[in-house]
Order: sequence, then structure tokens, then C-alpha cells
Amino acid sequence: MVSAADAGDAAALLTDVPAEHRVALVDPRFVGHLHALRLGLTDPRFPAATVPGALTAQPQARPALVRALERTTAAVGAGAPVVDPGTDPAPGDRTVPGRIAVELEAEGVAVQRPALGSLVAAVPTDRDQEAAAVAGLVAVDDEAVRLRNAVKSRDGFFTTFCISPYSRYIARWCARRGLTPNQVTTASLITALIAAGSAATGTRGGYIAAGILLLVSFVLDCTDGQLARYSLQYSTMGAWLDATFDRAKEYAYYAGLAIGAARGGDDVWVLALGAMVLQACRHIVDFSFNEANHDSVANTSPTAALSDALDNVGWTVWVRRIIVLPIGERWAMIAVLTALTTPRTVFYALLIGCALAATYTLVGRLLRSVTRKARRTERAARALADLADSGPLAQAVASLVHGPKRALTAPAAALIGTLVMVGAALFLPYGSWLTVVAAAVYVVLSGFAVARPLRRALDWLVPPFFRAAEYVTILVLAARSDVPHAVPAAFGLVSAVAYHHYDTVYRIRGGTGAPPRRLVRTIGGHEGRTALVAVLAASLTHTSGFTTALTALAVAVALVVLVESIRFWVSSSAPAVHDEGELA
Repeated sequence: MVSAADAGDAAALLTDVPAEHRVALVDPRFVGHLHALRLGLTDPRFPAATVPGALTAQPQARPALVRALERTTAAVGAGAPVVDPGTDPAPGDRTVPGRIAVELEAEGVAVQRPALGSLVAAVPTDRDQEAAAVAGLVAVDDEAVRLRNAVKSRDGFFTTFCISPYSRYIARWCARRGLTPNQVTTASLITALIAAGSAATGTRGGYIAAGILLLVSFVLDCTDGQLARYSLQYSTMGAWLDATFDRAKEYAYYAGLAIGAARGGDDVWVLALGAMVLQACRHIVDFSFNEANHDSVANTSPTAALSDALDNVGWTVWVRRIIVLPIGERWAMIAVLTALTTPRTVFYALLIGCALAATYTLVGRLLRSVTRKARRTERAARALADLADSGPLAQAVASLVHGPKRALTAPAAALIGTLVMVGAALFLPYGSWLTVVAAAVYVVLSGFAVARPLRRALDWLVPPFFRAAEYVTILVLAARSDVPHAVPAAFGLVSAVAYHHYDTVYRIRGGTGAPPRRLVRTIGGHEGRTALVAVLAASLTHTSGFTTALTALAVAVALVVLVESIRFWVSSSAPAVHDEGELA
């Protein structure tokens, strides 16, 4: 830290700081809470940020900062305002940092102005203002505010009332000992994997230990986000770990339960895979709807208005959050049932609960979609196309047609294709080559569905239909094969493909776009993989070769998507965000 005699001296000192470093300017008259400065000067997610009397700039904003400081120095030296007071977005902050923030925005640099709430950040210009600022400083405990703000603003009932009241103090304990959110996230994953291993023992003691460890893992899962918010430690790696480990933990636990049940003579692999398929399809419904409406305008949906009105009635908020069975409620249910009952009971409860939650959310999203009047943007259409995960076969069909006519919209084409594919897998004789014919029909209809931009009201249904078609087809064919270990192999394949689909979602959320097209082509797209599994089932009927083929396909997909995903998330282009997320 160095002191500048005036604005001109500050400009000179700034040029001596290496270009790759972050810099901050703070008015020496600043009076405020330490956490107000943390919020304004240490959050890594934004190129520039400001609070009254202080400004920070990341390396990418440094050139604009130098230019703004030079102009501001000249303006201040001349005694003239930097901008027209009528257009100044922060007219109360006439300090040098405040003027520079306005100049940066004029150059197109996004300047974050964090909400301070009761925190004080001021530059008093007389004794009365200074006395008022000091009084506000004394009246507010900024550590209490910091702890309160560490908790996610929107969370489930179980998390809000049963976990966060004490996990925030665990987060503070971790911060004071130099632990990072990534370390806590990793600890959560390891704990969940140990829980899965305990469940895999198939003993009552193992199930009790598994339930307890799963809850401990969830406490750590809440703690890592609270630690990130408490200490403002947001990172590219943290975004990736936080976004993917929750799914890995839950699905690994399903596998542990299935292994434990098999040890006791009860084969529940079909139920385990069914639970994973249902949960993954629930997520893609949420992701697809949200991306389709991420930046839509002119929303006049009466359903949305009713939802907003219900949000003003306290008890309805919690009832609605419980109904959707978010991760806290879901994991608590799984943990308790694991300890007290059997894996089969756990999966029955999970399937019933998730099915009811999926029905509730799907109906709500359908009502919002058909009653709203909104124009979707190119970004939304592009996001839906990326979430569709169409491979070379569907793209080839799409290039040959002009898109579905009014009698066959994109979701209708996707739905019909899904019904044909799943119906063939369910009702045709297992091993029939007619299932491969159905797969060919599915490929054609998939191409029709994506042949034109997905901008219509219900086009967000296309990706969920494709997910259901692929996952359910793999599940049904493996279950009907009567081949030893075919369903566990199918579980591995769906896990690998689902990881790719989740990775796509989180990249889009981070604003960096979907994985490269070459990756989607390499792993075949949803229609290519579905057709391949149909061919394998027909050509390797009732032989162990089907299990081997599914395992090989799962390993190949996992290797390709993991290598590309790791390469991306550790690269400089990955978004430095911490996912506040849905009620997953």
C-alpha cells in the first residue's frame, strides 16, 4: 500500500504497478466497515468494482483505468465535473474513485457496485458527515453482516433452518484457518464417497454410518459456498467443483446403495438407474426453461404474476420449496431412510418424491410458457440448441429439411421421436432389429426438431425430451437384456453422458458457451449414442458382449468429456463464478 499526494501522483504510482496485478484506489478520507471494502475491492468475479470512496480494477480493466485516471486528474485539476451531473449514475460519489468509475463505464467497462445494506462506506467532507459515518460504523456489527451474507439468499427449508444456522460458523472457522472453498468441497466429496462405500457394505451398521456421513457431506457442501461468500474466494476451479460434485456425490451414493442391496440378495440397480434418470431429467427441465427465458422480454404471464404474489405470503414460499424436493430435503430423506430402512425403500421413496416434484415443476413451467407473451433472443435459441446436444446424424437431417411445419413443431417432433424410441425399447421383442428401425426414425425426427432456431414458447421442451429418450432407452434395453451386470454398465454410461450434459449447462451459465462442436461430434450426440445402444442390443442379444460394449462406451465417453472439461475449467477462459444455483 502506498499513499499518493494527489490524483496526479496516484496516476504516476499506478504506472509503476505491473500490468498483471490488480490495483485499488481508496480515498484517504474513507470511513466505513472493513467488509464494505472487502465487497468493493476483493471480489474476483468483476473486472472493476466500486463503493463510495474506493475503486478496484482487474488486469483486463487496467488500460481503461489509466486513461480514466488521466482524464479525471485533468478534470479535477481544472475544477470541472467529470460528467454531466444529470447523467452521473453515482452523483453522490464525487470522490476521485467515484469519478473514475463513471469514466470506466463510459468506456464500456462493467463496474460492479455491491449492495452494502447496513454497512457504511462514506467519504465525509465535514465534521457532521464524519460524525454520522462514525455513528453508523459503531451501530452495525460488520462481522454479523458478513456471516449473514455468507448464507445463500434463496435456499430450501431444510438447508435454511437445519444447516445454515451453524454451518456459517464452520465456514468462518475454516476461513480463520486458511482453508479454501475448494478444500471444503473436496472434503465433502470424499465424505460422500465414504458414505457410498459404507452403504455398499450391505450391513445395518454400514447403512447407519452412510446416512450420517451423507448428512455430514451435505453440511460441508453448504459450508463451501458460505466460505466462498464469507471470504470472497470465487475461482474458476471452484465453479467447476461446486457445479459438478453435487451430482457426482448423489449418483455415487445411489450406486453404493445398489451394491449394498445386491450383497444382501436384492437387485435394485434398475431402481438406482431409474432414480438417476429421473433426477437428471428434472434438472434439464429446469435448466432448459431457465435458459430459454434468461433474457426474454415483455413477460406478461399470469402464472408468473401469481407466483410472485405467493412469494409475498411467507408459508407458501416454504411449502413450494419443499414440494420441489431440493437437494437438502432430498438428501435428508435419503439419509434417514438409509439408516432406518432398506435400499429398495429408499429408491421407492426417491422415485415417488421426485416424480411428484417433477410433475409440479413441469406443470408450472408449461403454464408460464403458454400464457406468457415474450420474444426470445438469439442467445436463448443458441442455448437451447446447445442443450439439445445434437450430433452429426441429427445435424445432417436438419441440413436437408427446412424445419418442422406448423403441424409438427419442434417439441412435437422431439416428443414423437421419444415415444417411438422408448416405446420400441419397451414393447418390441428384446433384440429385435425393429428397435434399430425405431432408432432411425428417432434420428430423423431429432433432425426435424432442431432444423430451425428454437424460439417458440414450448421449444425449451426439446432438450428434456431428448434426455428422456436417450437415458430411458439405455435403462430399458439394459434391464430387458437379462445379461449379468448390464444395468450397472448402463448406470456407468448414463453417468458419463449426464456429466457431459451438466458440464454443458454450467458452461452456458458462466457465459462462455457450450463445449466445442468437435466434442459433441466425437461422442455422437444424443441420437448417435441412442442408435448405437439399439444396434448393440440387437447384435449382442443375451450375451455378455452387451455388458462389455456398454462398459467400453461408458469409459470412452467419460474419458473424452472429462479431458475436455478439465482442460476448460482450469483454463483462463473459464468463468470465475460461484454457482448460487437453483434448488437442485
